[in-house]
Amino acid sequence: MTQRDTTEHDAGDQGLVESWLVTAGRDRRPGSPLNVPPIPASNFLLGERRSYSRDDGTPGWEALEEIIGGLEGGSSITFASGMAGIAAIFDQLPVGSVVALPDDCYQGVVDLAQAGQSHGRWTVHRAGVADTARWVELCGVADLIWLESPSNPLLIVGDLDTICAAPRKRGAILSVDNTFATPLNQRPLALGADVSVQSVTKFIGGHSDLLGGVVTVRDAKLLAALRQARELGGATPGTLEAFLAVRGARTLALRLERAQRNAMTLAERLERHPKVTLTRYPGLASHPTHEAARRQLRGFGTIISFDVRGDSAAADAVCARLQLIQHATSLGSVESTIERRAANPGQEHLPPTLLRLSVGIEAVEDLWTDLDRALRLDPSL
Repeated sequence: MTQRDTTEHDAGDQGLVESWLVTAGRDRRPGSPLNVPPIPASNFLLGERRSYSRDDGTPGWEALEEIIGGLEGGSSITFASGMAGIAAIFDQLPVGSVVALPDDCYQGVVDLAQAGQSHGRWTVHRAGVADTARWVELCGVADLIWLESPSNPLLIVGDLDTICAAPRKRGAILSVDNTFATPLNQRPLALGADVSVQSVTKFIGGHSDLLGGVVTVRDAKLLAALRQARELGGATPGTLEAFLAVRGARTLALRLERAQRNAMTLAERLERHPKVTLTRYPGLASHPTHEAARRQLRGFGTIISFDVRGDSAAADAVCARLQLIQHATSLGSVESTIERRAANPGQEHLPPTLLRLSVGIEAVEDLWTDLDRALRLDPSL
């Protein structure tokens, strides 16, 4: 007997979205646990739908898929990581395909695309996130149009309305990495995208304690193909990870609201700071794609990138002097984290003093005191 209906849901408006996060993905049968418990089982007694976890899923996965599917307005498939979900999308491409990638893009996706190109599976074309005319052109020739908006780490917002509405090559897949925006701020499927991708590791989990990914679509054939890719590739989420992700999703709206408010305050102050030469945040009027962000996003997100005055050593010193903000990679969790992105392999083209700050839910004045102190101290001290 199935635990719940996992067909397409649509949580709709913002008020319903916030309630959906709390109520969706629960077993409604009398006597059932209020929260879906972790079920560490690889196989099940034969005779019903579920026999083997890798093939048939678990109640924990299905709860998470119901929650995110409703947020995105489609049907979701969970994966062991965001990159596992992304790899499953790339696996849909026939040999000789054309892939269009943004020039500011998550490095894991760039590496995956380049690896496939080196093996002759596809060719890769790059375009500026804000170069709408080029993206419209690529929609007519590419087999996979891969968009990321806001982008990582320059936070450029693409004109998804126009790009998603552009005529596409027959059979092409238009996919949007929606991790930075989250489904609460942006719904790519409603804009006309074929696929929306989330790293569950980030905002959905929200506590830096799991790896996971989720892909959401509306087309039944693509949904079946992605499920088969997960099964054949063994890219299934763990029992504990699914449980933690569901628990984290329950508070996503609260965490996002607080962190976005903090981020706006910090971005406005960083923009005026004498030790900062450039602040990037879509909510700032000075941001080059601020108008697109205002038009497309319900909120401006929790990520800020800013350039420290001086050289890379000065930027590294700022990270080292912070006490409340954690010097760590990744983003989207309750704690604020910061890192110098150009220090990472493949990111050397970025400004050497760029720091990417993921703003958490701490008291904003405490965050500002920590940042201001770290920026003002003499690195030689």
